[in-house]
Formats: sequence, C-alpha cells, structure tokens
Amino acid sequence: MNRVRLLVLNAALGPLDYRLPEGVAALPGSVVVAPLGPRKVMGIVWDEGRLPGEEIAFERLRPIVEVLPVPPLPAPLRRLIEWTADYYCAPLASVARMALASGGALGGPATMTEYRLSGGLPERMTAQRLAAIEALEGEQGTMRELAGIAGVSEGVLRGLVNQGVIEPVTVNIDRPYPPADPDFHQPDLSEAQAAVAGTLVEAVRAQEFAPFLLDGVTGSGKTETYFEPVAAAIRAGRQVLVLLPEIALTENFLARFEARFGAKPVLWHSSLKSTERRRAWRAIADGTAQVVVGARSALFLPYANLGLIVVDEAHEISFKQDDGVRYNARDVAVMRARFEGLPVVLASATPALESLHMAEIGVYTKLDLPARYGGASLPAVRLVNLTEEKPGSQRWLAGPLIDALRERLDKGEQSLLFLNRRGYAPLTLCRNCGHRFKCPSCSAWLVEHRLSARLACHHCGFETRVPDSCPECGESDCLVACGPGVERIAAEVAELFPEARLAVATSDTLNTPDKAAEFIAMAEGKAIDIIIGTQLVTKGFHFPELTLVGVVDADLGLEGGDLRAGERTFSQIAQVAGRAGRGAKPGEVLIQTRHPDAPVIAALANGDRDAFYAAETEGRRDAGAPPFGRWAAIILSSEDEKEAREAAQRLGDVRPRLADVQILGPAPAPLSLLRGRYRYRFLVNARRSANLQAMLRDWIGAVNFAPGVRVGIDVDPYSFV
Repeated sequence: MNRVRLLVLNAALGPLDYRLPEGVAALPGSVVVAPLGPRKVMGIVWDEGRLPGEEIAFERLRPIVEVLPVPPLPAPLRRLIEWTADYYCAPLASVARMALASGGALGGPATMTEYRLSGGLPERMTAQRLAAIEALEGEQGTMRELAGIAGVSEGVLRGLVNQGVIEPVTVNIDRPYPPADPDFHQPDLSEAQAAVAGTLVEAVRAQEFAPFLLDGVTGSGKTETYFEPVAAAIRAGRQVLVLLPEIALTENFLARFEARFGAKPVLWHSSLKSTERRRAWRAIADGTAQVVVGARSALFLPYANLGLIVVDEAHEISFKQDDGVRYNARDVAVMRARFEGLPVVLASATPALESLHMAEIGVYTKLDLPARYGGASLPAVRLVNLTEEKPGSQRWLAGPLIDALRERLDKGEQSLLFLNRRGYAPLTLCRNCGHRFKCPSCSAWLVEHRLSARLACHHCGFETRVPDSCPECGESDCLVACGPGVERIAAEVAELFPEARLAVATSDTLNTPDKAAEFIAMAEGKAIDIIIGTQLVTKGFHFPELTLVGVVDADLGLEGGDLRAGERTFSQIAQVAGRAGRGAKPGEVLIQTRHPDAPVIAALANGDRDAFYAAETEGRRDAGAPPFGRWAAIILSSEDEKEAREAAQRLGDVRPRLADVQILGPAPAPLSLLRGRYRYRFLVNARRSANLQAMLRDWIGAVNFAPGVRVGIDVDPYSFV
C-alpha cells in the first residue's frame, strides 16, 4: 500500500517506483517531489497497473520527499494524457507537463507586495513625478508593472515610495475572481438561436458526452447562442472552457462576455505573467474559476468540475500544435469531453471537412444557424479577373477594387483588404548581381518589414537590419522588394488615398492583448477607414460600419500542393468575406484572382459551400486522405546534413511492407533547413483499418539513431513544410 509508481516529468526517464513515508498519503494524480540520485524531481502518482516497468523490491525503494499542496489531477485528465500520448506518439511525460504548466502554482498559498498611490504628494514635485502620479491614478501592481504604465524608471517610483506617495499593499496572489452572473443580461435571441441554445442547455443539464457541430454563417450570432449553455453550466456550479485560436481575438470576446455575464472570464494564454498563470491555475484546480477562456494549452488544465467545452472557430489551423506534442486541440477537446462525460460544442462558419463528415455519419449532432442575426444579409461577392483587370506596374490593386474603396471613403464607411502575407515583401534581391537575402538558419527567404526596417525569417525568428548596400557585390541603392506583403499594400493604399486613416492588422502589429484592444476600439470608434490585414482579421471581429472586403490575391493559398489548400483557402476567404455588412448596411466582397474558374474561387463567387465541400470530399475519398484515411509525417533532423540523410536512408531501409499502409520518402522536407537543422521527411498514408500508431512506434523503434538526430512524428499533419 505504501508503494507508488511515478510518472516523472522528464521524457528521457521511464516510470519510477518510490515508497511513501509513514503517515503520508498520495492518491493517484497527486503531484510529488522525489529524489533521483543527488537531485530532486517532480512526478505524478499514477494509477496502479497503468504504467509499464519491473517491480523493484520494496526495501530498495527511496521515499518521496514531499506531496505538493495542490489537488490531485482528476482521473479523466489522466486518461486524456494517456490517450494524447498514445494517439500522437508523444512521450507521456511531455503531455503530462502541459497539465502542470504553472510551476509557481504548485507551492501552496502565497502573498506578494504590490503598490498604489496613497493620496499624498512629494516634498518636491518634478515633471517625471507628476507624470507618474497622473498615470498611476487608480492603478495597482508590482513596481515593474507600475513603471511600465507610468513610463518612468523604477528608481523614480521608489523615490515616491520613500516619501509615502506610493504605498505597499500585501496581496493574496490567489485571490478569487469576480463571479460571473448567468442572469446579468438576458439577450434577445432569434427563433433559430433560441432553438439551438435550448438543445445545448439540455445537453449541459444531462451531463453526458454529446459532441455538437454548431454550423452558422458569419454574423449569425453563434457566440450569443453558446453563451446560453455557458450560463446553464454556471447555474449548475460547473466550470466551462472556451477555446479561442488567437490571443488577438480574446479582447473582443472579453467585451462580449462581460456584457452578458457582468464579469470577465479567467484567461489562459502565453502572454500571462507568471503570477497571473499561478492564480488562474489554482482557481481552475480548486473549482472557483467558473469560465476559462484560453488558447489550446488550456485544454490540459486540471479542472475540478468541468461541465462544458466550447471550441470557437473550430476550423482554425491554429488549434494544431506543430512542435513539441503535435496535437490538434479541436480533436483533443472532443476526447476530453468524452472522458469527462460532458457536452462539447465545435462552433464555426466554415467547419473542417473532418467535422462535417463526423456529423454526416451521426457521430456529431449538427446544429444550424443559416441566417445572419437581425435580418442582416450576407454580402454580395464579385470576382475581379486579374488577367483582364490588370493593376499598374508594381501595383497590386485592380481598378474595380480601387473604385470600391473610394466609394466607401466617400460614404464614410470602412473597408478591409486581406492578404495572408506579413511584412512588406516576401523577397528582397539585388538588381545588380541577383543576390537574394536568405535566412542563415533556414532554407527560406528573408521577409522585408519596412515598418521596423528589418529583414526577418518567419520560421526561426532571425532578424537583421536592411543593409545600405548589397553584401555580395557591394553596390548601393540596388535592393529591390519583390512581391507584396500587407505593408506594401498599405503603402499603395496610402498613396492612392492620402486622406484615409489606415491600420495594418497582423500578428506583428497586434502581438499583445492591449494592442488588439486598442485596434478594436479604434475600428469600432470609426477612427480607421481601411484595415489591411492577414488571416488574423478573418475571424471573430464585428465592425458594423465595415461594408467592403477586398481579397488582394485569392490564389496565394492554392500554391504549394498542400492537402488542405483548397479547404483552407475557401475557409479563409469565406471568413474574411463575412466581416462585411454585419450591421444594417449591406456588404460587398471583391475577390482578385487569376483563376476565376478554379473550383474554390467559383464556389466562393456563387456562395455554394455545399458543392465545394462535396467535391472536396470526393477528392479526399479517392485519395484515401482524411477523413477516409490517415496521414502521418515523420521528420528526421540533424545539424549535420549527411547525418540527417543517412538516418533517413536507414529508416527507409527497414520500412514496414503492409497492404493498408503506403510510405512515401525519404525526401528533403520542403523547408529542408529549419533553425539550423537539416530535415528529411517521410509521409505515411494509412487506411482506417491500419493500426497506424503501433506501426509507427515499431518502425522507428527498430533503428538506433545517432545522438544528434531528432525524430519527430506528426499524426494528422496540417503543415507539410
């Protein structure tokens, strides 16, 4: 009874056995500290018989050091960790680590010192002190946070502390969050919304596993509809998880949530400070966090009493993690709901083909919102054939789109231009010698960002300033930007309409919640005339005065031969088109394309989503692609190109020969050098009858790789670079 088997949070170590000291109890799921040689390691007590390993004689076992003062990870979460590790061929410890994503939360209750104005004045007032006092009115935080708010050094603030102008306050880090009131504001739902909401509310009350696909056109009020089952869960004392694909969407969502429930939800994303992560984690674990809104990592947190999961914009590829544990949060959310025994809602205007297939075969219940809320109509869509309506030299906007922009400016309405390419230009070269600027660590061109005067790699983050002369031939004033990014489109618009107020909306410019909130406030306050943005603006935003959407290059997403290129292009353009005409004024969408007859473009022009999905489904069926077959990618990488190539050849030599599995490769990955590592790839196509994961583990386990070789497995890949 005193023996425990630990899942140690180190992927290089297997399960380890320990004994419990006399009088110490540790239930399955307990987080403990245990000795390992001269070190101490953290581990989770796992269920008896569920972790492999030989049983060591009891007298040889070392005692655990400490049981940490946090609730044990619940059994459904432990089953989810096991399933995720098995399905995605990932180390169990790597998945479990995501459940303990706030190390500071594991140490028990704690306090910290924050500071605020006391109401007094300093003996000697300086300009800096006056500015700080004015900026900090009503604020409270750490010294570093207040210095950032006031725009002064910490030394200035410490001087004010010494004079009693700023006073210290002891704060309980784990103070409770303001409660959400499910009856704070009763929305006026349409008949269709009320019917869908009623079905979801009943599912929350039943507390049984029930996956729903909420398929509603853009502007149909999906958020307000699923707020009703959220309210039902709060009334029942259950917790709710809402997953969003982008941090930039959070601020818009928070405002709508607060208007409905009178308080903000608990946030979980990568931009939180360590104290905020600690507070959120402990509130989630003890059940006091009612509604959690977060990125995909929020899915693995230890909820004490989960009652509902909502995945908003469920089609988004941002839910697929492409490094570490390569999981798809949309699919894992469904599995968590299954293990917990509760409803899960996948909400989207352009559902993933896999989700639609699951609804067709009856695994998911499909709920439809086919019309926009309040009688608003879907925008009219018009194609601009760039082979006939050619933009001028070094220009990217055709005449019809320019005319439409001018018309909206004259009316005082807003426009949005969409191009899914960050920066100013995707390639910079020397017109004298032809030198192209490449990333030193990746086989990728450096993207010029004119707003920051930098050349940047969007794969590894490398940056360098734009040189004055060519590093190859030494010629000055010879660098040429090739192709457009959103910054170049913004420059063209500024030249065409110098009086227009512009905003560039990308992950570079809206990279914090505060910047996203400022952008939303400006757009809603009509302080912006034309928005130029990437895929970040295709979802979630609601600007009633935005009546025109222009797609600068609809063909861009169709390049590269990606399995999901057509579906992704349709989804992005349909989503961005849905930003137009969401208020009382009708909207219009202009799609610039060189291939107006392409199935994706024709479907967008005709508004015929069903026909596009039907054709795409048949193409996938013929190819044995998801959802009718399974894909997996294997990437072998090394800092030494020869070592990577030889490892790939050795793995290829022992490939399994199975009737229901096809293995392609090895071949250099499309991005053959990434972050200084050379990469070779296999692509596996398996029928549904194959035990794909077992085959992958047996195959890779048959080869001993050199220490410098990394092997990555990506089940259900979304990125093929």
